[in-house]
Amino acid sequence: MTSTPHPAAELPLQQQESVVIRFAGDSGDGMQITGNQFTDTSAFVGNDLATLPDFPAEIRAPVGTRPGVSGFQVRFSSADVHTPGDQPDVLVAMNPAALIVNIKDLKPGAIVILNRGNWGEVDLKKAKLDVDPRTSGVLDGFRVIEIDINARVKEALADSGLSSKDVQRCKNFYTLGLMYWLYSRPLEPTLDWLAKKFAKEPSLVNANQTALRAGYNAGDIHEHFQARYEVARCDTMLPGTYRNIMGNQSLALGLVAGANLANLPIFLGSYPITPASDILHQLSSYKDHGVITMQAEDEIAAICSAIGASFAGHLGITTTSGPGMALKTEAMGLAISTELPLVIVDIQRAGPSTGMPTKTEQSDLLFAVFGRNGDAPMPVVSCSTPADAFECAIEAVRIATQFMTPVILLSDGYIANGSEPWRLPKMEDLVPFPVTFRTDPEAFQPFSRDARGVRPWVKPGTPGLEHRIGGLEKDADSGNISYDAKNHQRMTDLRHQKVQNVADTIPTPAVYGAQEGDLLVLGWGSTYGSIRSAVDVLLKQGKKIGQVHIRHVWPMAKGLDQIFARYRAVLVPELNMGQMTRLLRSEYPGFSFVSYPKVQGLPFTTAELVERIEKALA
Repeated sequence: MTSTPHPAAELPLQQQESVVIRFAGDSGDGMQITGNQFTDTSAFVGNDLATLPDFPAEIRAPVGTRPGVSGFQVRFSSADVHTPGDQPDVLVAMNPAALIVNIKDLKPGAIVILNRGNWGEVDLKKAKLDVDPRTSGVLDGFRVIEIDINARVKEALADSGLSSKDVQRCKNFYTLGLMYWLYSRPLEPTLDWLAKKFAKEPSLVNANQTALRAGYNAGDIHEHFQARYEVARCDTMLPGTYRNIMGNQSLALGLVAGANLANLPIFLGSYPITPASDILHQLSSYKDHGVITMQAEDEIAAICSAIGASFAGHLGITTTSGPGMALKTEAMGLAISTELPLVIVDIQRAGPSTGMPTKTEQSDLLFAVFGRNGDAPMPVVSCSTPADAFECAIEAVRIATQFMTPVILLSDGYIANGSEPWRLPKMEDLVPFPVTFRTDPEAFQPFSRDARGVRPWVKPGTPGLEHRIGGLEKDADSGNISYDAKNHQRMTDLRHQKVQNVADTIPTPAVYGAQEGDLLVLGWGSTYGSIRSAVDVLLKQGKKIGQVHIRHVWPMAKGLDQIFARYRAVLVPELNMGQMTRLLRSEYPGFSFVSYPKVQGLPFTTAELVERIEKALA
């Protein structure tokens, strides 16, 4: 199973700049593992890449049905890429449902690999297909390759000693091996991963490794393809040490790094919710870095425990998604009233209510900025890519600790589950912002403020610094409960001004492309990659357009009005019904903001943004 027949080695090796592959099958077919392994291997060989996992909300939808289709799309390239691609060049479909759900997205002439082993009458019926797509004309115009993967895996593992069910669980690695052969990827990273993953079960290590090699060698032996392909390493990436990283992983690492820079231990109070749960899992493995995690009984307990930890001198963090943040709102007001540092991570998903838990959206923007009772201002920071989540997490920690305020950190499902190469930073290059706890009792007033409007942070039990704290309005100096009308006005003004003062510490965003001209495309969050790709297309055509991307959603950076003044109009694509556009119109009246909303649970494609920008330029 390890030798390569000589004749097949004579196949021509074609160079390609960029390739998009989508693996699709049942949730139990291991498509997410397959895609992640292909991604990690592509990162290992030096490609730039972007991914788009897509899985059903149901824990286990009926096998072979359309709702149960799980997919993973990866784009790997020898040049810079910012999106996982609009149209796949290759679709691997493990059953009819996977084919029919994904066929509409394929590039004309794409390679379609079908698992003939899951293509009986029962499989067609489960996919609600009256006619076999192989004979109906649906596949006309594609390069279709049928392989009985079930039978090939059974043959390869005939002597494995595994049950028939366990043998079929290895078919995703057969498929992965075939794709490694087709695109000239090495087997070693996945072989090593399997050895570690199933170290306690040698039979599973051997079976999966055998299936992987069998799929790889099948490319040679069975002559399904007329050529092999190669995507060279990306030479435009900055030198350094890289790893492939997903958004939630990056964000978790950023929180740990931020706490280190602030010289604080972390306490995470969290309740599991899709798509934020991975952050809880990740942080729970960092006990050696001073991280304490608590899985609470509900969202309210989660945030209240984090506020208590901040009161005690820790960095309080809570993670959630939109429905969970709705339950946290009263406690968010408590954090604002007590003026304690707190990082609230919201991994947005499609809504309202439970909505589409595994689909992406940006619809919590106005909720994050304004969604609390009373006048309750709070800084809001937004991630733009999986790698950017690391820096944004540090920034959220900086603002929270330096301004004694809760901060909302917005990500979304696209960023959380997507991945890209991440150049590892050096901790010595990160600027520390250590906190200072008040210990001097001389003339102590718990809500007196420094020049930035920030009150002192005092650990409970510090001699001579005992003070009252809570959700009731308090005197502007002593912190004693106060119902005085003018004091309430003063405290409200102070809390607002403190948040606005954050703008003095953030840079004006850079403009990419034309520094002045016909159109500025403004984005925030996960629209970054799609916008950049579309702007690049049109810049090559000589269009006078620029791109600006907002990290600090509230308060906004100074100097944006001067940028807007250099363009005839500002187009704002976002995955909601135009929430950023409303915010911009309220903050910058007199400028022309054009909304481009999308709420389909899917990110923008480059093609649809190019079309919309061209329309705006007409």
